[in-house]
Amino acid sequence: MKWLYRCPSCGSSYAIEPGRYLCEACGKKNAPGIPLQGVLECVWEGNFVPEASSPGLAVSASPAAALKDIPLPVESGFFPPLPVGNTPLWSPSRLRDALDAPGLWLKDDTCNPSGSYKDRASWLVAAFARKHGIKEIALASTGNAASSMACVGAAAGLKITVYLPKAAPAAKRVQVLQYGAELREVEGTYDLAFDQSLAYSRATGVLSRNTAYNPLTIEGKKTASFEIARDLGAWKGKPWAAPGHVFVPTGDGVIMAGVVKGFEDLLKLGRIDRMPVFWAAQAQGSSAIARALDSGVFEIRPSSTLADSISVDVPRNGSFALEKLKKHRGRGVQVSDQEILEAQKTLASLSGLFAEPSSACAFACWLKVRKSIPREEDVVVMLTGSGLKDIAFAARGIGCRL
Repeated sequence: MKWLYRCPSCGSSYAIEPGRYLCEACGKKNAPGIPLQGVLECVWEGNFVPEASSPGLAVSASPAAALKDIPLPVESGFFPPLPVGNTPLWSPSRLRDALDAPGLWLKDDTCNPSGSYKDRASWLVAAFARKHGIKEIALASTGNAASSMACVGAAAGLKITVYLPKAAPAAKRVQVLQYGAELREVEGTYDLAFDQSLAYSRATGVLSRNTAYNPLTIEGKKTASFEIARDLGAWKGKPWAAPGHVFVPTGDGVIMAGVVKGFEDLLKLGRIDRMPVFWAAQAQGSSAIARALDSGVFEIRPSSTLADSISVDVPRNGSFALEKLKKHRGRGVQVSDQEILEAQKTLASLSGLFAEPSSACAFACWLKVRKSIPREEDVVVMLTGSGLKDIAFAARGIGCRL
């Protein structure tokens, strides 16, 4: 099989190589205040032959063994020795009974090494760096991507330089420093941190892991879709199965794009016979993608939400994610910060799973629209970050003074 980058807008193709990020033609359309243009997609041509002989993802002492049945642009041997992925697909019986939701499933990525879904993208970017002899990676983050890349970088022996708003939760800043990364705090928003990190990577030539800007961040995040299809199939006595609906916490749109891409690959491989309905779960104070699904155009507003992991003024992967959503009947849902806090408490007290506000947003969005979904249909709610990453707002939600 052959791997390459392809521009979904103009169809141009490029080799997957260091220094390649955006389409040369479409990337010239970028301007301040709009989502990134020219975002490239990893595509493969030819027949995919799994590295492993088993029909499903093998559970092994080697974390990378679980990747051998997933088409990825970097060979499994380059992945750092860190147990990323293979996270549980929960059958939350008490939560199901309380809400009369027999088809509800929780995809629990709080179990990743840094406590975040972002480890999936960081793992692939680090593997790419190791394959090409790259020693340093730079990125901007609201917190989770920074702590994730710092975590993976520590296991891989890579220097990590992160640009993080000073307003990021303390737990995420502490993680970055504990893992040994260089922390550069930014007086301003994530969007400013993004621009500063790009300026640094361009000036120094180090590898950028900036979300959406580096196509590998999208590709790494598709791995959860393979696990969902595998594990849901196992529950049903089948090799693979697609849920009817997937609720995804959505900020810049990269997780959404990655989840959709994973199911597209599963369909291409013939492992599933239909695509789920994808729901972009957003806070009302940071809802550019959900609004664009309704109106057809992006209207950029300053973000304001306690769900910091999905708080962005400009969704950098917005255009790419929006096209994926439109292609597959995707929908958008918005909830208030109060609804997020209430959902966080409900989720924790009825399932035992403590998720940060961005993840609780996905659960809150499902609560908001669940009556419109037949109760027997399988619904997967993506929980992408641990509640221990941001306890200040969780404490506020239960009236606890820290």
